[in-house]
Amino acid sequence: MAQPVDPNDVLMTGENSFIRLSADRGKTHSSRVSHWRVLWCPAGSGHAMFMQSPLIENRVQVYSDNVAVARWLQRTIETLLYPAFADTSLPVFDAQFSRAGDPRSTTVETVIARTERIVLTWYDCIDPFVLTMAPGMGNRPIGVFSTFFPARSAQIEVNGRFAPDAPWLEMRGDRQSTSACLAWSETWVKPRG
Repeated sequence: MAQPVDPNDVLMTGENSFIRLSADRGKTHSSRVSHWRVLWCPAGSGHAMFMQSPLIENRVQVYSDNVAVARWLQRTIETLLYPAFADTSLPVFDAQFSRAGDPRSTTVETVIARTERIVLTWYDCIDPFVLTMAPGMGNRPIGVFSTFFPARSAQIEVNGRFAPDAPWLEMRGDRQSTSACLAWSETWVKPRG
């Protein structure tokens, strides 16, 4: 009989929505954003956003309202997802985070820092699905369970300027997905012991 409790230990729970834009359907990425809303992790709770885009001269920038959470994400998860975002020598810019809308129409995440106003927008979402990756899948030592709302359309705006290019369609298992997903109800786990 299957057990009702996952056998792994919880690393964090929250959200990790993302946008990847491309001019050539994913062969190369022109902009990349990883937006975290952490409800719980060993470093506390808070928000972090990692971004690389021509809008910021293709540098990697990190924004957060809890530096400890941002650094924990870099050391624990971003190092597996996108190593350029895991560089803990990067400064962390203090920022305020807010959300409006939902996947049925448009979802907007707004990040306000000292010199930037960043607006991330997801819309035209297709059917959601639950991503289930146990530790060890994809050669990752940790696992993740998340509800994905793939958006056919998304945009990145910094101080009134918009990043070029668009998300692209891609498959995740047997489900249609895109390179711009709201990833909510996300829990990362590690093997016990």
